[in-house]
Amino acid sequence: MLKGLKIDHPDQVRSIDITYIPVKTNRLYLVAIIDWYSRFVLHWQLSDTMEIDFVLDTSRKALNVSSPEIMNSDQGSHFTSPKFTQIFLDAGSKISMDHRGRAYDNIFIERLWRTIKYEDIYPKAYETPKEARIGIHNYIKFYNHERPHSRLKDRTPEEIYRYR
Repeated sequence: MLKGLKIDHPDQVRSIDITYIPVKTNRLYLVAIIDWYSRFVLHWQLSDTMEIDFVLDTSRKALNVSSPEIMNSDQGSHFTSPKFTQIFLDAGSKISMDHRGRAYDNIFIERLWRTIKYEDIYPKAYETPKEARIGIHNYIKFYNHERPHSRLKDRTPEEIYRYR
């Protein structure tokens, strides 16, 4: 569905993914939804379990901002679940899924994971879930509103997403 598609405006395509966050006291999971055109993180959430509820909650909150034309994900069990896909179908979005084992099909969110881990999570080595939650909140706020992106001609994701 996405091969050869020209991405030329916000809310055309979004991606969702989950990554592992190391914390001294236990393991956390971070889910986020990113807009492909602007790189704006619409919503994110941390959980200490891989239960689907935090994915569904994040999806609903991102849809409160607006609906994407296409929602892209990998083929993980959370994203192939009818509970997940129905949320986006009900919002009028098409569902697109990457080929198995091809993380680069979801390059924008994979790049977000690399950036947040190497610029924030690994250097700070969070010790508690609360510390991680506060730190990630602050970093994503910085990422969206202050961190310029070379692919965005040194503008921030917020500038591109909000001020089309």
